[in-house]
Amino acid sequence: MEMQVWRDGRTRATDAAESLRAALAALGISESAWSGMRPTVTFNGLPYVHLGMIPADVVEQIAEVLRVTKTSAH
Repeated sequence: MEMQVWRDGRTRATDAAESLRAALAALGISESAWSGMRPTVTFNGLPYVHLGMIPADVVEQIAEVLRVTKTSAH
């Protein structure tokens, strides 16, 4: 993989992780709940965000927001 492909993937993964961090913070979710979140890049340059372990109550809170958002979109 070319270094630029890796850098581009890393930038996309970092931007995505930052977007999710901002959304979780806006929900009032403590940083300690999602501190394991890490941007990562696969061997072929695909960007991913590893979420790590997130407490079940936080996942329920996220799921509820997603359900409400989906319902209001219709």
